[in-house]
Amino acid sequence: MTDTTELTATGSPTTGPGATAPAEPVAAPRGGGAQPGRPGDAPPLSPRELLRWSWRQLTSMRTALLLLLLLALAAVPGSVVPQRDVDAIEVTQWQDAHPGLTPLYERLGLFSVYDSAWFSAVYLLLMVSLAGCIVPRTAVYWRALRAAPPPAPKNLRQLPAHASFETAAPPDVVRAQARTVLRRRRYRVAADRPGEPQDAVAAERGHLREAGNLLFHVSVIVVLVGFAYGQLLGFKGGTIVLTGRGFSNTLSQYDDFNPGSLFDPAGLAPVSIDVEDFRVRFLPSGPQAGQPVEFTADVTYREEPGAPEREHRLEVNHPLQLDGVSVFLVGHGYAPVLTVTDGDGNVTKEPVVFLPQDSTFASFGVVKLPDASPRQLGFEGMFYPTFASTGRDPYSAFPDALRPVVSLFGYSGDLGMDDGAPQSVYQLDTAGLDRFERAPGNPVRFDLELGETMQLPDGQGSISFDGYQRWVKLQVSDTPGKGLALGGIVVGLLGLMGSLFVRRRRTWVRVTPRGDRTLVEVAGLDRSTVAEGLEDEVRRLAEALGAPPTDHRSTDSRSTDSSTRSATP
Repeated sequence: MTDTTELTATGSPTTGPGATAPAEPVAAPRGGGAQPGRPGDAPPLSPRELLRWSWRQLTSMRTALLLLLLLALAAVPGSVVPQRDVDAIEVTQWQDAHPGLTPLYERLGLFSVYDSAWFSAVYLLLMVSLAGCIVPRTAVYWRALRAAPPPAPKNLRQLPAHASFETAAPPDVVRAQARTVLRRRRYRVAADRPGEPQDAVAAERGHLREAGNLLFHVSVIVVLVGFAYGQLLGFKGGTIVLTGRGFSNTLSQYDDFNPGSLFDPAGLAPVSIDVEDFRVRFLPSGPQAGQPVEFTADVTYREEPGAPEREHRLEVNHPLQLDGVSVFLVGHGYAPVLTVTDGDGNVTKEPVVFLPQDSTFASFGVVKLPDASPRQLGFEGMFYPTFASTGRDPYSAFPDALRPVVSLFGYSGDLGMDDGAPQSVYQLDTAGLDRFERAPGNPVRFDLELGETMQLPDGQGSISFDGYQRWVKLQVSDTPGKGLALGGIVVGLLGLMGSLFVRRRRTWVRVTPRGDRTLVEVAGLDRSTVAEGLEDEVRRLAEALGAPPTDHRSTDSRSTDSSTRSATP
């Protein structure tokens, strides 16, 4: 009698009825670890396997999409928080207004988002992920492009769209006609395969869909490389220029300068610009009163020393392009002309740049006179283009200079500028200064209208408001990779359109002799998720091969006309 081996309810082998075979000892996996027989345990991955698994996760399309979304989210703080490479003055104002958040934002790099380590990490991971997705998919696409369309299925009626009819034309004629019609419709027709039945014609089109998809992903890498190239080799700087004065493209002329990691200052173009005039027009009334309608600056420039002088009108979003650099008009404001006479009779007269604080152009500024005697003098306060007051606190009622007033607090003492430590021209360190006061705790405020002069306490001189000038903020930048990035965007849009609108389709035409007639079957398969228009295309192809025309806009994917049903078993 021969014993039979069977499985018990738990899956353990038994020999004979009721007899359980002894369990074979199972070797532990290499490198240690739990035996696979224990539920819930799995052998640990070797370093090589862990590296391979991590690479597959990183180069998956899901990870690439998540990184792309993460990069978009990471860029949000750059549009919400002021950036140093855009407007360092606004960053300083924000920090003064939010002293509690400033240390945290500095540690997180939120004032230079696009130069931060965490943004660069997401940037590089996205590039690696996309490259890891594209390379194998390109190889698969190349093999699919060179492969012949697959042969016709045995039963074409099982396909989503199908039509059939009979014709008196011989089978060879119908096949030749089918090849011609399919090629005319941009199908790639398969050649006859030796040793296989020659009763069907196989054709395929729509490979450009995957090509567009790959092109889109490649263009994303191109855009990333273009922006990275511009960030590494380019620069961006800002400078405030008074009307009637000029600017030369040298490092010492910039108020803020942000070079790329690989930027060479010797490569700065020797451009010089003079601001001849500035005009601004505000809405005088209505719900948008005070909003600027336009502001323009008339400038003259030379592309290099000794070059002919040329004129240009700078407008918002219409930069001046010079020798690889772009000059933008990004801001404007007021510079009150103040005359200060110290206690020894020394006179200092100059325009002082005041920075706008709100939409009414109420502006804050600082005046420092380190050469004043017998004591150094300092002033800080506001400029109001259209002065108004609530009875106690002044404000500006309109951004245009309809009633300009300077309101300042004065100090005397040590400005702290003799120790060589750098200071901001827009901040006054009052640690070593004594404020001018009428009485302890009651400071003197100098409210000066145009042409007015006020005396300083204790015979320390006088201050007068003699007028104002306009200033403009120029942003000078060089982004060498912007052409590459723009080209990548254009190519990416073309690839995206191809991946959305090109349809991958396969079509077969089978001819079968039926006595003195020929049965022609036409079927199609759409490789996309939505087979829109497939039935109409199959119907039109059948009509081009000799099928009787039909008045229906589409053909039922599972039925044919009455003559076909009668002729087809």
